[in-house]
Amino acid sequence: MILNIVLSSVRGFAMGAADIVPGVSGGTIALVLGIYERLVHSVKAGSSALGHILKGDISGFKRWMGAVEWAFILPLGFGILLAIVTLAHLIETLLVEEPILMASIFLGLVAGSVVVAFRLIKAPQAMHIWIMIAVGIVVFILLGLRGGTTEDSVSQILDPSLWAFFGAGAIAICAMILPGISGSFLLVILGMYGPVLAAVTDRDLGALLTFSVGAVVGLALFSQVLDRALRSHHDAVLATLIGLMAGSVRVLWPWPLGVNSTDLGAPDGDILVSVVAALIGFVFVVVVARSAQNLESSSADTGAAD
Repeated sequence: MILNIVLSSVRGFAMGAADIVPGVSGGTIALVLGIYERLVHSVKAGSSALGHILKGDISGFKRWMGAVEWAFILPLGFGILLAIVTLAHLIETLLVEEPILMASIFLGLVAGSVVVAFRLIKAPQAMHIWIMIAVGIVVFILLGLRGGTTEDSVSQILDPSLWAFFGAGAIAICAMILPGISGSFLLVILGMYGPVLAAVTDRDLGALLTFSVGAVVGLALFSQVLDRALRSHHDAVLATLIGLMAGSVRVLWPWPLGVNSTDLGAPDGDILVSVVAALIGFVFVVVVARSAQNLESSSADTGAAD
């Protein structure tokens, strides 16, 4: 029991660290760690409970609250919050001071995630390959419409209203639970990445609370659709998610043509260091995924024995 709580906290920390970075998704980390479907199901159960309590259905509220894996969700959420609070300033600094190295590492992480996620498809078919290709191309093109994962984006200076924080939370959280779609990158597109990161760093409780409420509302609505899709069309949904991840590598290309661009430039500088960093990221994801799978199997065996 204690081991599972610690593992969930560590997984949450990894997800939170990923969510801070534009171009990387906490959903990707959840998928790699083998907890994605459990996460979506518990979030969906929680949102269903919320819907029942709003309708005054106490029995329905209790039933759905009982369907939430609290021993899994609570430490996971704690880990996510801990990562955001402790790493926000560090990530912000590294994105500004070491953009090429950071982009190379995260490019490798996402590439490794694509490989790991493909193994999760239960019965691969040609249709799934075409879905991946089509979605990947669409996402790759769409992400080229707006750049900004580097210094200019991080240092945006805006004075948004609380409604802007609410809307940003509702939109970004939907992306944060989707592998390959970075909630932070959507905040960049919305012009809210700088303000949200500043709110975390400055402990602006009003802005953070408003952002959180928006995130709860957005997640409650979106998780219902996603959970139903995973149950009805598991492999097709996974193929779509893989396409999302593959297309998102455009945002992480280490050599864009400008600091506020996702147009791809030619590699320059110390290319070997970038390649090695990407390979380290790739290998890290594959090893972590295999370790997570082994831990899940050991945990399941222990539970069965008990």
